[in-house]
Amino acid sequence: MSTETETEWWKTVKLEEASLAESVRKDFPILSQFISQSSEGEPKPLIYFDSAATSQKPTQVTDEVSSYYNTINSNVHRGAHTLSQKATAKYEAARDSIAKFINSNSRNEIIFTSGATEAINLIASTYGRENIQKGDEILISEFEHHSNIVPWQLLAEEKGAILKFIPLDKDTGCLDLKRLPELLSDRTKIVSIQHVSNVMANINPVDEIVSLTRTLGASDVKIILDACQSVPHMPVDVQKLGVDFIAASGHKLCGPTGIGFLWGKEDILNSMPPYMGGGEMIDEVHMDHSTYAKSPARFEAGTPAIAQAIGLGKAIEYLQEIGGIEKIYKYEKELAGYLHRRMSEVDGITILGPEDGDNRAAIVSFVCDNVHPSDLSTFLDMEGVAIRAGHHCCQPLHRALGYSHSARASLYFYNTKEEVDLFIDILKDTLAFLGGGAVGGDDDDFVPFI
Repeated sequence: MSTETETEWWKTVKLEEASLAESVRKDFPILSQFISQSSEGEPKPLIYFDSAATSQKPTQVTDEVSSYYNTINSNVHRGAHTLSQKATAKYEAARDSIAKFINSNSRNEIIFTSGATEAINLIASTYGRENIQKGDEILISEFEHHSNIVPWQLLAEEKGAILKFIPLDKDTGCLDLKRLPELLSDRTKIVSIQHVSNVMANINPVDEIVSLTRTLGASDVKIILDACQSVPHMPVDVQKLGVDFIAASGHKLCGPTGIGFLWGKEDILNSMPPYMGGGEMIDEVHMDHSTYAKSPARFEAGTPAIAQAIGLGKAIEYLQEIGGIEKIYKYEKELAGYLHRRMSEVDGITILGPEDGDNRAAIVSFVCDNVHPSDLSTFLDMEGVAIRAGHHCCQPLHRALGYSHSARASLYFYNTKEEVDLFIDILKDTLAFLGGGAVGGDDDDFVPFI
């Protein structure tokens, strides 16, 4: 017979790196608020478990953005006056911070974009249109976010290329990499995959994928990595990865919304045509032709998102100040493993993704018996718990899994063991309350905010 200590093992668990969350909570005022659904309802402490959608922002970042507008607001690269010089210095310092953070060879390899979606579209619209021909092959995976599917569909349709995908291995919850050799050929010109799945939480073996792609793909194959769910959470060294491009968003990295970056090898970037025409991206303009600046200016036409870029630079500086990405990764690994184990003991739910804790990021997507994800998330919100419900911009993956939608809890370094424990208690109570069946409409009526 199990003892109480064995059945309630979590009461004695101590996370070695828990002091990280304790030390940073003060920097995120939003995490101290209480959520109330009505004037009559009792306010509930916020448990924010939706960082895979967007992270919260520390006051150091929001203050930096405000300081830009309040003290040095000016256009960059275009003025000799003091404000313009200071704004330009801050903007370019943010580029340097990103380059150092991902170990780029050169600051010229960092292109500011509105986010990862624009970064991938930029590659497809420039390198893709310039180099993909009829019959060439583009390889993605069944796990991809729509932003890493639709641009390649558009390019394949325009060019007459063939779009292939690495399927889901239902037994492991990971990519079926046994199929990779047969999917690659000397016509494979682009391979674009996630580093970490925003649904399944699996960390893809980039080294294995790169090795096979370089061996079996075309001699000039280009490898693109969607790093939205890896750059904020674990060390990412572009020189060690062996890929040609990575795309990342700033808002998942404690930075502002509306900013992200593309990293690409400098020689490849300088061989690509411009993405948009306008100011700043030119070398010389004549009435019958124009010549273009080298990277990064070539891809940053017009007035950029100056405040957002400065905020992103400050966010990276903040992550370094609290201990660095290695410390964040170590703590998240502990906390994610704890959440996964606790959720695995909740009756009536199925966790998506691999069982192996070493191969999982700080994301737990799940489906519930007889309870629709939209109903679950709505009722959890009444208790102050913020999770995600929907297809998480991964409809093909959900179809492969046999579900239309799922619920998702995702963590960051500011979350705590105590929040996980409270979440589990609330989850159990909510599932017991809703266990008689979904109270909402059918899947066709559900329009998630995704």
